[in-house]
Amino acid sequence: MAQSILDKMSGTSTGSVEITDPLNYWGGQRVKPRQEKNAEPVFEPATGRVLCQLFPCGSEEVDEAMQSAHAAYLKWRKMAGMERARVMLEAARIIRERREKIARLEVINNGKSITEALGDIDVAWQTIEYYAGLAGTLSGQHVQLPGGAFAYTIREPLGVCVGIGAFNYPFQIAVTKSAPALACGNAMVFKPSPMTPVTAVVLAEIYKEVGVPDGLFCVVQGGAETGTLLCNHPMVAKVSFTGSVPTGKKIMEMSSKGVKQVTLELGGKSPLIIFKDCELENAVKGALMANFLTQGQVCCNGTRVFVQREIMPQFLEEVVKRTKAIPVGDPLLDGTRMGALISKPQLDKALKYVSQAKAEGGKVLCGGDRFVPSDPKLKEGYFMSPCVLDNCRDDMTCVKEEIFGPVMSVMPFDTEEEVIRRANNTTYGLASGVFTRDISRAHRVAENLEAGSCYINNYNTSPVEMPFGGYKNSGFGRENGQVTIEYYSQLKTVVVEMGNVESLF
Repeated sequence: MAQSILDKMSGTSTGSVEITDPLNYWGGQRVKPRQEKNAEPVFEPATGRVLCQLFPCGSEEVDEAMQSAHAAYLKWRKMAGMERARVMLEAARIIRERREKIARLEVINNGKSITEALGDIDVAWQTIEYYAGLAGTLSGQHVQLPGGAFAYTIREPLGVCVGIGAFNYPFQIAVTKSAPALACGNAMVFKPSPMTPVTAVVLAEIYKEVGVPDGLFCVVQGGAETGTLLCNHPMVAKVSFTGSVPTGKKIMEMSSKGVKQVTLELGGKSPLIIFKDCELENAVKGALMANFLTQGQVCCNGTRVFVQREIMPQFLEEVVKRTKAIPVGDPLLDGTRMGALISKPQLDKALKYVSQAKAEGGKVLCGGDRFVPSDPKLKEGYFMSPCVLDNCRDDMTCVKEEIFGPVMSVMPFDTEEEVIRRANNTTYGLASGVFTRDISRAHRVAENLEAGSCYINNYNTSPVEMPFGGYKNSGFGRENGQVTIEYYSQLKTVVVEMGNVESLF
């Protein structure tokens, strides 16, 4: 079953796919909407055409998915870690074998280049492999107590977890949340972004194919109303959310009413600091990677680029030359390096930020306009030429607010102390970066930057082995790495008395 929609991907071209299969999934199968009303069109970003219709799940459908997930959880939690690992490794193998077809479907729904999408799918199967490797290692602790008594701890699953995904990495985020959850013995009900509902269902079918209990990974579609139903459902033990700060705050508030655990991976306005002693070629490459992946729609992007004044002219010359050379166009072509933004409103928002930057004194060195590819079928796509802004100040809107588009703001600095202070002058704290040959300075700056991640002489490298998450308004909790096991499990302490009870009464 998992191959049904994927089989259509072989040799498919942009603008040729229409999806009619149901997008909800629980009980081991795709589920048609109860009522085909309140339909929301889902667009193909590269063409602007309607790809499919999304029907939001109501309370009855959310409850059905929850019941299905809970029944599966009761079976899955009883399996040994090694048994769960074998199933998960098989899922990783299938994703690896079908990576090109999954990537093509991801591109059609998301708009990013096929080169990036292939990398995303590789990260997905590697993530499942990684947590499969940890599943058999979950263990507790033995503690010897006086008089022959002892205690031990058991690491147990939480129950049914909710995952709420974002549009920028649809398949990868579904895996990032489900893999540690399943490794720990939980079930998951996942809600994708309503703009990218397609590939999470493919993941559900693959999990079904490898033999997880029906309902272990359910997919419910919808927007804010469906998300509210999920957060308020009494069967939910935890909510893991990736998205904006305002929505994250609402999820935290709703989850608090049921004392549900929450992981929030929210927005960012991350600093990238480039010192004059850097390897300039690498610093330029790092700045491009920090700003233009996925059309700039990456929460941890280093969009505030601080360049030491002495090398500012050389840096700007080189970064503008490289930015102008980025091939923008059909995301399914191998030569494309930048595809389309997710939606018309997102494109308009990014363009408005550029206009506002110019009004506030910024200088556009390249890009910042709507891009119309030569291919006629792409003329209504949501393309934008990547933009580099000079003459930026810390108080400008484009420097303070998250744009989520291909816009790099460049600012000069003079001293290390000054740039650290400016870098930290933000409500966000997701990521940061520094380029320098001085190893002492690199570690010193990393120590003083208020962010959950700091890249030294690179940017936006996020291996599954390393924890990822934010400081301040960028959220809390971690995804990836061994520590994530702690966010999808709980400890039970068992105390055993081997002698007689000493009572005060």
